[in-house]
Amino acid sequence: MSAVVEVVLPVFGIILCGYLCGRFRILGGDSTMALNAFVYYVALPALFVSSMARVEIGQILNWPFLAALGGAQLATFALAVGVAALAFPGRLGVLTLHGLTGVFANTGYMGIPLLQTAFGQDGVLPAVVATVWHGAVVMGVGIVLLEADFSRGGGTLRLLASVGRGVVSSPLILSAALGLALSALNLPLPKPVGNFLDILAAAAAPCALFAMGLFLVGRSVTAGLGEVGWLVALKLLLQPLLTYLVAFELLEMERLWAVSAVALAALPTGALVFVLAQQYGTYTQRSTAAILISTVASVATLSLLFGSLGTL
Repeated sequence: MSAVVEVVLPVFGIILCGYLCGRFRILGGDSTMALNAFVYYVALPALFVSSMARVEIGQILNWPFLAALGGAQLATFALAVGVAALAFPGRLGVLTLHGLTGVFANTGYMGIPLLQTAFGQDGVLPAVVATVWHGAVVMGVGIVLLEADFSRGGGTLRLLASVGRGVVSSPLILSAALGLALSALNLPLPKPVGNFLDILAAAAAPCALFAMGLFLVGRSVTAGLGEVGWLVALKLLLQPLLTYLVAFELLEMERLWAVSAVALAALPTGALVFVLAQQYGTYTQRSTAAILISTVASVATLSLLFGSLGTL
């Protein structure tokens, strides 16, 4: 539990700093949008390029690992959207962010240090691959669905063209494609470029968490608690359970990668969901509440998980 707490406490510390700066008017409400724009257009693209370019394409495409992680995510996402369409109805963009909140894990800021603590340096690679998967694939699918929702009207061809423009102009998708190309071509990053990207990438998670704290000023975390509680249960309980079934019962995987897949699936909701929600101007309150509550609850659930797996 101490290892989990050591990772979780800084998360809340950064959110608290943002909240206090907003509460005492050191920074105004516009700062949230400015910070999120920096994260979305600058820091995250730098993170995607630097992380993907440094991992061999064969390691990124670890198909059993991706099948376990992605298969459980797809099933959980489909269930989340299906239930939301009946119990918490909304337009496609809202349903998409509802589903993403239930499946998008905090692999970068929490997953890497946790797996490094559990397995040493060997645990870093699965967490990096999962971070690439979440940023490039899961977020890419989310952007496609959000663009489809916000581009409605004018016929099918105009819709497809609008979605296509939105996707190819997305800094997240473009940077992921660039990083993947560099990995596939085995082109190393020059040292100055790598250092430049690392400095920007290191700002992504703290700025996103700080912006969340600013956003919380004057807003209720408990609004829509039933919906948020449902999402937290999906994220911390159902998704890791489904990942376990795929990794240990359906597929033959190395134990390190199988255990890592389950642990990564059990992480709380990542702050990038909030960044995306604010970028599209929808579902910001629910995603923020789910991130906070799932992070608190994960202290207990992750400790139990690691204890049962005998890794900590």
